[in-house]
Amino acid sequence: MVKVDHAAPDVTRGQSSLRRDVGLIGLMWASVGSIIGSGWLFGAKNAVIAAGPAAIISWGIGAVAIVLLALVHAELGGMFPVAGGTARYPHYAFGGLAGMSFGWFAWLQAATVAPIEVEAMIGYLGHWKFGQGLQHASDGTLTASGFVFAIVLMAVFVAVNFLGVKVLAHTNSAATWWKIAVPLVAIFVIAVGNFHPHNFTSEGFAPYGIKGVLSAISGSGIIFALLGFEQAIQLAGESRNPKRDLPRATLGSVAIGAVIYVALQVVFIAALPHASFAHGWANLAFKGIEGPWAGLATLVGLSWLAWVLYVDAVISPGGTGLIYTTATSRVSFGLSKNGYAPKLFEKTDKRGVPWFGLAMSFVVGVICFLPFPSWQKLVGFITSASVLMYAGAPLAYGVFAKRLPSFERPYRLPGGKLISPLSFVVANLIIYWSTWDTLWRLGVAIIIGYVLLGGYAVYANSKGLPDAPRMDFKAAQWLPVYLLGMGLISWQGGFGGQGHLGLWWDMLVIAGFSLAIYYWANAVALRPEAIERSIDEVVVVDTPAH
Repeated sequence: MVKVDHAAPDVTRGQSSLRRDVGLIGLMWASVGSIIGSGWLFGAKNAVIAAGPAAIISWGIGAVAIVLLALVHAELGGMFPVAGGTARYPHYAFGGLAGMSFGWFAWLQAATVAPIEVEAMIGYLGHWKFGQGLQHASDGTLTASGFVFAIVLMAVFVAVNFLGVKVLAHTNSAATWWKIAVPLVAIFVIAVGNFHPHNFTSEGFAPYGIKGVLSAISGSGIIFALLGFEQAIQLAGESRNPKRDLPRATLGSVAIGAVIYVALQVVFIAALPHASFAHGWANLAFKGIEGPWAGLATLVGLSWLAWVLYVDAVISPGGTGLIYTTATSRVSFGLSKNGYAPKLFEKTDKRGVPWFGLAMSFVVGVICFLPFPSWQKLVGFITSASVLMYAGAPLAYGVFAKRLPSFERPYRLPGGKLISPLSFVVANLIIYWSTWDTLWRLGVAIIIGYVLLGGYAVYANSKGLPDAPRMDFKAAQWLPVYLLGMGLISWQGGFGGQGHLGLWWDMLVIAGFSLAIYYWANAVALRPEAIERSIDEVVVVDTPAH
């Protein structure tokens, strides 16, 4: 048996590497800057329309789900502080096929966030004279001039990233202070003198029942709003002290985001005039609802705050789009390190920036504007892709807990053996609640990924390239069953499917199916020596070429 070194990998070895310029505040603000994006500008309105005042429960469930996933990621991020970590954990645990799959999910999620934030910025710019005409009034989709303007904004994101991670961290830190301050000001200023407790019950607290509460979690942007905690993990390879700072940054960012979003939902409901929802929460209407918080501020006589919110509607999504442009290049960097993508994605400039990955993030961002030309059209797709990406971490956690029990862990998750399978179940429930209409589209994107990455893997192996990935089909035998099974349950279920599985029974099926996949995956995962070899291979090459 290969001797197992239980120390965490030394990701700093090598003469040239991604620059380690980011401290705790930079890491935490990278995640908070992603969490506080366009989600806060739209989430409260969309959630209350879907669930009524019971949207507060939806936010609570969503926050608990994200915390469970973040706890698992916090331990893994400390164990493996490498660039693009989210895409690598399944690779370590299950080998090439699983690593390629979850790496594609991670890249797909990161690559589509920047475009949706651009669309949010353009939507709010319509309030200003120079921003009018960028979207069609009927459905909010981009006009020809809006498409050109969106390309310009994507180019700005890429240009800032080319200045290097240190400049990026400072830029995002400054923007994040603003992004946190504005919603907090909105919460307190609007609540003072405009808090009507009877709003929570006058038209029914949960008028659409439990299904409305659960649908709101995935479909109205709640999970999307809370996403982003993994950005600190994606920047692990550029952290000055990843073992200490990654868990703190991950959990701290989730705590900050959850508190702000729940408070926003409470105040939004309480401040609305009764006339705006007198015909039912599903028919919520008031002047300026296209920009709900700014419109609400105007409605209650706070014109100065409305002006601030319209400005913030550019800054907040802009900061999130900026950091996700970074994440896309770092995930593609990790995919290349594992042999799933050409080595060109590892090339960096003199500032240590993966320039080709950034260029590709720009190209894909522009392409996304074509099939998804509005915020609402893209948000459900991103949510399902994101949670599918996160679902790989609990699976990998279970493997490492069993096969590498003595491996150095700067942060150990209390009750991890219980929280890990529970978080996998919760992740799959969120995916299921995204509805069949979203999941079949995600399935198409997954197939495209297998064609692209799988095609490169076949090419690399046929040419005998030194970094050609090992597919490890045996260790990933559960994966096709998992993906097809989730699709089948969604198709037969009651959330946009055929309705053959009744409410509660469908969720019971999801839970049982998830636990079966979890323990099956743990049973067939790579042996300890194979996991160590995979880790060592990545550590040795975790220094980008110039």
